[in-house]
Amino acid sequence: MFSSSVKPNGPVTLNEEQIMALHGELRKMRHDVNGRLANIVAAAELIRLRPESSAERLKQLLEQPHQAAESIADFSRRFEQMLGLFRA
Repeated sequence: MFSSSVKPNGPVTLNEEQIMALHGELRKMRHDVNGRLANIVAAAELIRLRPESSAERLKQLLEQPHQAAESIADFSRRFEQMLGLFRA
């Protein structure tokens, strides 16, 4: 279901190459977000195991959510562009 703030310009038809490109972008975004989540878990585990490294690890931990959100936003922009969606 489309968000009420995003509207299609009309019917959308994608060829096989476009579908594969979109799928590649989706895979890239999923990989990046999963990597960010793994970094969060690793940083938290290292803080637990080596509290003396917490200042350094905390910085790394706090960067990850923002970077994951950027990856999702980038994919969303490309997705909307490829499907001819625009903001109403």
